[in-house]
Amino acid sequence: MATVLTTPPPPTDGTETLVVPARRRRSGIRVHVTRFKWLYLLLLPGIVYFVLFRYVPMFGAVIAFKDFVPFLGIAGSPWVGFAHFADFFASPDFPRLLANTLILALLSLTIAFPLTIIMALLLNELRLNLLKRTVQTLIYVPHFLSWTVVASLTYLLFALDTGPLFHLINTVLGTDTDFLADPGWFRPIIVLQEIWKNTGWGTIIFLAALAGVDQEQYEAAIIDGAGRFRRVWSITLPAIRPTIIVMLILQMGQVLNTGFEQIYLMTNSLNREVADVFDTFVYFMGITQGSYSYSTAVGLFKALVGVVLIFGANWLSRRFTQEGIF
Repeated sequence: MATVLTTPPPPTDGTETLVVPARRRRSGIRVHVTRFKWLYLLLLPGIVYFVLFRYVPMFGAVIAFKDFVPFLGIAGSPWVGFAHFADFFASPDFPRLLANTLILALLSLTIAFPLTIIMALLLNELRLNLLKRTVQTLIYVPHFLSWTVVASLTYLLFALDTGPLFHLINTVLGTDTDFLADPGWFRPIIVLQEIWKNTGWGTIIFLAALAGVDQEQYEAAIIDGAGRFRRVWSITLPAIRPTIIVMLILQMGQVLNTGFEQIYLMTNSLNREVADVFDTFVYFMGITQGSYSYSTAVGLFKALVGVVLIFGANWLSRRFTQEGIF
């Protein structure tokens, strides 16, 4: 009996279709892994780290839907469904925590993030390599200081009666304000700490993107009579726009993640009303009060919001700029 071999019909758009057998694809993957085996070996520790310390602990998030009792364990604790989420959304703490967290996140997003781009542009305009490297080193150094050191310096600078900035600002403003205890000054101090510590370090990615800008475009712009600001606006910013969009999308995922250590160290009994955020609330409820299931539900809500914001920001970016991270 003769075997009839059929071929797929040719495409109607004029292109040719190449059908690759599954066996050949598997063989190609095997060859690729064998060829780059050392690169995959270098990748292995990172994969093991994320599996052990990022994905395996996710199993513990199930206690957000249980009334967790340590003596019974995760498997033995009774299910309560979404009761902890309902209690959190109905509590008076939720609107306060949400407002405090969003205000700090928006201040960081609208002030600290643009300053990172501006700093990178300014550094890129320096033509003396020695001066450029010196400035880069000086603005990178604060990033390597822990938040404990930053908070200690802040307390020394704004200390009541002895802090130099306490005397300077109060003399200029003609007031007698305790900046560390005044709720109105908590957010400006947090933003200033963020700017001082992380702005210089954040310029690294943008400087790397600026290094790839074609210098011939600048030369052509100079011949056409474009000034420095026009070159930055018409050449530099469009060239690093994909990097800005990617960093902004990633930043959106951290909107509710204001940083526990910094906020915790700067919180006291007098500014707690504006200082409490989701991160510190999870700590106080989970560690100090032992409400493990309740605090896990709050943390899980915060993580889910971050995931939604990343996908939403990426969708908007794809829709309006045709660029995104995935």
